[in-house]
Amino acid sequence: MPDRKPRKDAARNRAAVLAAADSLFARCESPDDVTMADVAAAAGVGKGTLFRAFGDRVGLIRALYAARLEPVEEAVEAGPPPLGPAAPPRERVPALLDALLCFKLDNRHLALALEGTGSDSPYAAAHYARWHGLLRAVLEQLPGLPDADFTAHALLAAVRADLVEHLAGAEGVPRDTLRARLADFTARVLGDSVPG
Repeated sequence: MPDRKPRKDAARNRAAVLAAADSLFARCESPDDVTMADVAAAAGVGKGTLFRAFGDRVGLIRALYAARLEPVEEAVEAGPPPLGPAAPPRERVPALLDALLCFKLDNRHLALALEGTGSDSPYAAAHYARWHGLLRAVLEQLPGLPDADFTAHALLAAVRADLVEHLAGAEGVPRDTLRARLADFTARVLGDSVPG
């Protein structure tokens, strides 16, 4: 019985930390403004608890990003068309990109924080590799497309968090306009190589 309480406390603390971090990233001017001390204070936990649970700021950002992205990933893995695996590739490619764009619009500062963390290259990050691999696999199902690997990279570049932030934030492009532009761009990229 003594083992159950710490696990219950840990789960409650983790949920409180993720909720606090989510709120802080949603309200911040810049993702760099959110510190571990801010998150700990907002969650009502000690910094030690925070570091034990997530390791460091990058670990916290990754955990929060994964939690926020989970419904999108579930739809991609098992959902109905056009996002799920049963969708025809020509419909699924734009649906995947639209889902990513909408996620990044809804989580702009969090996405910026994740894409700006750590490694030498954003393209080496696990989240990028996962989406690139999925998109490449769907593109490979399209007849006549010569280079699914490069095309996946090029299409994902259109939904990078820094570009989304620039367009939606600095330039004030409305959400529906961004979605329409992305759909048009994707159709043009696929349209030249793939029979309709």
